[in-house]
Amino acid sequence: MSTPADPHRHAWLDVSAGVAGDMFLGALVDAGADLAQVQAAVDAVIPGSVRLTSRQVVRGGQRATKVEVEVVVTDPPHRTWTSIRAMLADADLAPVTRRRAHATFARLAEAEGFVHGTSPEDVHFHEVGALDSIADVVGTCEALRLLGVTSLSASPLALGSGRVRAAHGDIPVPVPAVTQLAKGWPVSGEPGLAGRSTATPGAARGVGELATPTGVALVRALASGCESVPPVTLERVGVGAGTKDNAGWPNVVRVLVGVPVGSTHDDVTAGSAPSPAGDLERAVQLEANVDDLDPRLWPGVLDALLAAGAMDAWLVPILMKKGRPAHTLCVLAIPELTEALADLVFAHTSSIGIRVHAVARHVLPRRVVAVEVAGAAVRVKVSHRNGSVVQATPEFADVAELARDRDIPEVQALSEAAAAAVAAGLVAGSPLPDRTTDDDAAHVLSDGNAHPRDRDHDHAHPNPHPDPDPDPDPDAER
Repeated sequence: MSTPADPHRHAWLDVSAGVAGDMFLGALVDAGADLAQVQAAVDAVIPGSVRLTSRQVVRGGQRATKVEVEVVVTDPPHRTWTSIRAMLADADLAPVTRRRAHATFARLAEAEGFVHGTSPEDVHFHEVGALDSIADVVGTCEALRLLGVTSLSASPLALGSGRVRAAHGDIPVPVPAVTQLAKGWPVSGEPGLAGRSTATPGAARGVGELATPTGVALVRALASGCESVPPVTLERVGVGAGTKDNAGWPNVVRVLVGVPVGSTHDDVTAGSAPSPAGDLERAVQLEANVDDLDPRLWPGVLDALLAAGAMDAWLVPILMKKGRPAHTLCVLAIPELTEALADLVFAHTSSIGIRVHAVARHVLPRRVVAVEVAGAAVRVKVSHRNGSVVQATPEFADVAELARDRDIPEVQALSEAAAAAVAAGLVAGSPLPDRTTDDDAAHVLSDGNAHPRDRDHDHAHPNPHPDPDPDPDPDAER
């Protein structure tokens, strides 16, 4: 659909009637994103769990595409942001799709955690709602990639008004997570009124829920700002439908995709351009020199940054003026998380200044394969290029757990896992295992939590915050 020589493409979202994850995805499919390829990306994260279908509908007199997410498994597990982050990390996704999905869920978990007074790590997603949200988020991010979109902006956002029945009773609209996510964005209660002088306090008529947490999280994580239609050479238009056919306005999200005026073929952004080593990812690096922080606090600082969505976080020992020993805190992240991660650095350290650099990194695609070691499944991260294995590395968390279970040294468990990977053909230069492989020695996984070791671990450590989310099913009523 897009090629390395394609120019920078910008997508503008019309969310003046609200937004939900399936509406956003429907608009992109209507604009030309291939639903089968979107399904493949979703299957890479939650294999065999949902089925995506699309159909033409009419909303408020306008034709639109309605994407349906059908859950095809019974009794799906509860999921936390921690488990979803691991699933995204282990899935065989295009790097730009992975980073966008990661940014979206990080935003959603942060908002839900704030609303419920808990850590984002412990935010608990409803069983079916988690599958819906994963399908909507990953599907939307993959559809953007398929359309060659490298930047986004959006209109003011209609949130809705009134009240809605949720798991823990009657709550106001917009629901709490939506209001948290919408901070800093022009909003209104009714469709089309954001930013208008006619949107007076108390004017909303109780129109219901127009924006869902998943939909708003996608907008806030992926859109660079709020604006009217920017100057572009328009190439594609898509219209995505919500569930309801409201009287008085079309219940749709529109997407306009085009090449910014003045853009050339040299303007391809790092977020989507391929490179000889793999995909070139657009990123930022935050840096702060700190010389007066209790060193016992650093592990917690790094953990907090990684939990908030940083790609990586590390310390570099330095000498500052007057020979003072200090550390440079380095944080690598997607640009959309710059502000949130800077806030964490200021909150968790004594730094009073942060440097931010735009960077790009070459990234090889990777896949996760499970190998059997003494009757236990151990994940192996396999980076690949042009259909061949480049590196295969056992997941050390699995190795450490294997060592504990068998009461053997970690170095022995690591050696056995590496040998099992070699026996399974996971060596440099060998063909990449097919996604449908069903061999006893190696099983291709798309879901990092789908192997026996993780399932046992989940049962042994139930979530300490059962179902804290009072918000309704993210997209069912839109």
